[in-house]
Amino acid sequence: MILLRDLGFSRNGEALVTGATLQMHPGWKVGLTGANGCGKSSFLGLLRGELHADRGDLERPPGWVLAHVAQDTPALPDAALDFVLDGDTELRQIERDLAAAEDHHDDHHAGEQIGLLHSRLSEIDGYAAPARAAALMHGLGFSDEDFQRPVAEFSGGWRVRLNLARALMCRSDLLLLDEPTNHLDLDAIIWLEEWLKSYAGTLILISHDRDFLDVVTSHILAIEAGRMQLFTGNYSACERARAERLANDLALAAKQKREAAHLQSYIDRFRAKASKARQAQSRIKMLAKMGDIQAAHIDTPFSFSFPEPSGFSDPLLLIDDAKVGYDKTVIFDKLRFTLRPDSRIGLLGRNGAGKSTLMKLLAGELQPLAGVREEGRNLKLGYFAQHQLEQLRPAESPLWHMIKLEPRTREQDLRNYLGGFDFRGNMADAPCGRFSGGEKTRLALALMIRTAPNLLLLDEPTNHLDLEMREALTIALQETEAGMVLVSHDRHLLRATCDELWLVADGRVTPFDGDLDDYADWLNQSRAAEKSAEREKSQQRREGEADAARKAAKVQESALAARRPLQKESEKLEQQLAAWQGELKLLETRLADPTLYADADSRLLDDLTLRQNLLTRNIETAESRWLEIHELLDNTQET
Repeated sequence: MILLRDLGFSRNGEALVTGATLQMHPGWKVGLTGANGCGKSSFLGLLRGELHADRGDLERPPGWVLAHVAQDTPALPDAALDFVLDGDTELRQIERDLAAAEDHHDDHHAGEQIGLLHSRLSEIDGYAAPARAAALMHGLGFSDEDFQRPVAEFSGGWRVRLNLARALMCRSDLLLLDEPTNHLDLDAIIWLEEWLKSYAGTLILISHDRDFLDVVTSHILAIEAGRMQLFTGNYSACERARAERLANDLALAAKQKREAAHLQSYIDRFRAKASKARQAQSRIKMLAKMGDIQAAHIDTPFSFSFPEPSGFSDPLLLIDDAKVGYDKTVIFDKLRFTLRPDSRIGLLGRNGAGKSTLMKLLAGELQPLAGVREEGRNLKLGYFAQHQLEQLRPAESPLWHMIKLEPRTREQDLRNYLGGFDFRGNMADAPCGRFSGGEKTRLALALMIRTAPNLLLLDEPTNHLDLEMREALTIALQETEAGMVLVSHDRHLLRATCDELWLVADGRVTPFDGDLDDYADWLNQSRAAEKSAEREKSQQRREGEADAARKAAKVQESALAARRPLQKESEKLEQQLAAWQGELKLLETRLADPTLYADADSRLLDDLTLRQNLLTRNIETAESRWLEIHELLDNTQET
């Protein structure tokens, strides 16, 4: 087991956790939660042996094999599949030892070693390792064509996926994962959930995706106010326990009641106008659960809402008969839809289907190659995507960014607003270049929200945000009157804020008649169809190869049939040539005898001379034909 005794650790001299005493048993799947900067990643560093405790003990079985996802991937020339296979270090060592032993196969001891190595390879199911690596890569979104591509050719996000696949390839006893869903899309997350559920070892997982935590974990280890507390059950069970504890605080209990009443009135309003679409019905169910969720986060450091837009146009945005793409590559053709003030749309689709391209079109960052993109007269866009973080000035503070946005607003009002995003005191004045990914995301969202948009375009807004900030954003998005189009792998956010889902697939954008559970089924069916198509393609390839082999055999058979009479004729000619050459040799010996010419019988000499001439002509003709036959045989063999 993993045992903590009075454990304390710090980072850069700042204490993170003190007095942690608990134990985690083999096979547990533990979700590690807490606000950004509370010490979650540092705790994983302790488990990996990369950091040292300030006090107390952290023990784990010394024989355990540990796997984790590397932070960086060098630009290696290795094929992606080989890079993933390298995650199983014992497998690779056996392969190296086998190669060395087979170089000395004449040695008796080498033969014995080869036998032992093959036996161990069979024990660890090493012969199926390439198939397992391929399955991991498929699950994480790689295609067959990617298997032999050099690692150096992949972008940063895809290298993170390769690192994850490599960690999963390791036959580990302890698996440490730090935000594994950050660079994954929804279909890869759903696949990873199933894989982790069947993982036999001990898992310690940092994630801010509550649905992911609920599906995968059996325990929650929460870090809060410098303390570690272990809860039995998934994240929702932990939330309920936390809500009960917070309710014992009279001030927080009163706030819980006020927020619950506010939420109920919102639910009642939404239910009155909600459509009968399955996603809207799922959202009603989701909102009904929000009371418990909100109660567990009542002491959140975040408190903000979207300002009411100053006006609306109906429609806000019109796309008509649009062709969309880059240069000569067309991604969408004949795209038609309308965004209205009450549109609350979640975009679904597999990686590479074009969701981000569609968002760029809506935001006006990408103009259609043909067709119409028409903005409503009062349209005011609020666009959030990860590249927005690059527009922050690293040397400047959150307050500087706010003053630049609203130079006439009182500084204290701007500080109060930033405080709702937990930029308080010195944080409001600190250069944002030093901020973490989550802090930069919060600042970019704060700046976008302040502009009071009436159409929100949000492309993965929760990346790097912790659970508390995600909940605050969820509540704010529920209550805004602005229209919204959302791309997110956070299913909780999608369920709680979207009334309808659109599917981006096969170059089209169509309403999805179902909820997120139906989408998971659609993904499974798509994967099954792809596998079936791949099997059919493989079968066709095998049949084609067999057909080609049959044709080649027929050609070979025809060639053999054509060769047989030539070979027989050649053999017959060789026999005749041998006989004629023997007879000619004897004849020439006799013609060389002087007594033949002394004999008065000239008729015998004439007959012998005639026979000599005839044999010579026959031999020349036969040799010429023999050469011709062998040239034909050589040509037939080459064909």
